[in-house]
Amino acid sequence: MAPKPPSGTSARAWDGVNPPLSDWVLDAVSSMGFTRMTPVQASAIPLFMAHKDVVVEAVTGSGKTLSFLIPVVEKLLRLEEPMKKHHVGAIIISPTRELASQIYNVLTSLLAFHPPSAAAINPPEDGNAPRQKHSALKVVPQLLLGGSTTPAEDLSSFLKRSPNVLVSTPGRLLELLSSPHVYCPQSSFEMLVLDEADRLLDLGFKETLQNILRRLPKQRRTGLFSASVSEAVDQIVRVGLRNPVKVMVKVKGTAGVQDKRTPASLQMTYLTTPPRHKFLALKHILTSIEPTPQKTIFFVSTCSGVDYLSAVLPLILGDDVSLIPLHGKHQANVRQKNFTRFINSPTPAILLTTDVASRGLDIPSVDLVVQIDPPSDPKTFIHRCGRAGRAGRRGISVVLLHPGREEDYVSFLEVRKTPVAPFPHPIAISDAEADEATDTARQAILKDRTLHDRGQRAFVSWLRSYSKHQASSIFRVSDIDWEALGKAWALLRLPKMPESREFKGDRTLGVNVEWDKFAYKDKQREKQRKEALQEAAEAAANPESKPPSEQPSNKRRASESVAWSNNIETKNKKLKKREMKHARREKDRWEAMSAEEKQQVLETRKMVEDIKAKNDEERRLRLAAAKAGGEKNKAGDDGEEFQGFD
Repeated sequence: MAPKPPSGTSARAWDGVNPPLSDWVLDAVSSMGFTRMTPVQASAIPLFMAHKDVVVEAVTGSGKTLSFLIPVVEKLLRLEEPMKKHHVGAIIISPTRELASQIYNVLTSLLAFHPPSAAAINPPEDGNAPRQKHSALKVVPQLLLGGSTTPAEDLSSFLKRSPNVLVSTPGRLLELLSSPHVYCPQSSFEMLVLDEADRLLDLGFKETLQNILRRLPKQRRTGLFSASVSEAVDQIVRVGLRNPVKVMVKVKGTAGVQDKRTPASLQMTYLTTPPRHKFLALKHILTSIEPTPQKTIFFVSTCSGVDYLSAVLPLILGDDVSLIPLHGKHQANVRQKNFTRFINSPTPAILLTTDVASRGLDIPSVDLVVQIDPPSDPKTFIHRCGRAGRAGRRGISVVLLHPGREEDYVSFLEVRKTPVAPFPHPIAISDAEADEATDTARQAILKDRTLHDRGQRAFVSWLRSYSKHQASSIFRVSDIDWEALGKAWALLRLPKMPESREFKGDRTLGVNVEWDKFAYKDKQREKQRKEALQEAAEAAANPESKPPSEQPSNKRRASESVAWSNNIETKNKKLKKREMKHARREKDRWEAMSAEEKQQVLETRKMVEDIKAKNDEERRLRLAAAKAGGEKNKAGDDGEEFQGFD
């Protein structure tokens, strides 16, 4: 047994919490290396355990996860009798799969110190586990993630294991709660936690959260936890909290003003760099910091940007670091694989990502964060920065700005009480160095037309994001240096966009390409391109041989349109092959099942079909009621019912 934290009268001593924490919890936090509570834990844990609703705003990396997990498990393990089968006692909702997985892992690590719960979570394979009393109180969690399992599989697991704590993203949670076999009655349901609460609203989960709350009892304890609750407090305090206690833990700034919203160990800086030097500056940032950053995060604005730069940046940065892409359009298994690869990398690694990684993820070893693109939503800025400097570890963040109007972003951040200082290490880059980096990338692109296509899409998506920046007076499309940025991105030409119609410079960016001969490395795709070229040439030679709808347009060359064409027939063939492959796998799996297993699968499918039918009927009735004059929310016996976030 690990030694318990030292006793004392400090308000942050673990054994000083009132009501007192269980001995096994003290063992757990001690073994995890937490000698005393963080300020947010010292404030939130006693309140949440004392049946108070809480709204907690604390800087990123301040220990919010344990602030709600400890009260949840303590509450469920202090019930007078075990929870009934298929009854849920607590729900924790997270906006992203990665954050939900992280919370679940912390929860299981905590419960490893509670023998009955640990035995229920990980029963020995040989079946020789010590027998637990049927009446033993225990916490059994279940992780629900859309994309990794099917709703039927989640329901089947729930019915088999009967968990009493659900950790989930909103969509998959609603699907499970819609089942008539999942119960959240007043008698058993205790606590609801919304982690990164304002982010749940930003991502458009409003209607889903409304439907979830309709299925939960009003008499419950609710906790809202985030690094910026105040930015959405006018919306999220309506989720059924009764006189919530607001906990705001901030870091004292250098001037003694307690309004800094990032850890004190984090140094936030900016670097002004010309557009042509933008990506080469990343290499200089990495080499100028001592010691060399082992874990770095590069933030860009779009998924297409991640896809393209993940191929181009390694050519500029060199082989000293590995660059790992991650964005929200990756499949769930790819996201998890890349995230795990970054966390466990034994050598210096860079996570190239979008804002999917800006919130909640606990990567305590991140040394450096670089915002290649300032976020469109300014409040995301501090969340990106906060990936570094977590848990007291020193870290530095850098935001790249172009000279001129973009430098006003520094003053803009100061007004928002998020001051940034100049990057402390001087960086000098010549135009010749920048041109050499561009040429290196272009040589690789010229070997595979696929990279060119990615670059065109990435640049267009970047521009659309830039044009929608909330600080539109600072980030103006009219100020863009098109030619310099095009070269920085190693483009072979500027894509045609309405925003660049006034540009009178060189759209070829000084590159001569024989577009008809510019090939794809993928043989099948190159074959399709050549066939399309041949068809276009034949149609141009015999314009009367095809109807007008199928004749090539004279507005642009057929060879240029090929790279952007979507071959519907090819896509349909690939889709059909995938469906056939999936059907064969399902058939093999079905044939390998026993009769009992087949019966269980059929019953589960029937349950899911019934749930979908019920939801469709509820939706139809709501639409009908809305057309007839709208639904009216009725007041309950104990107060006003939840009316929504607007």
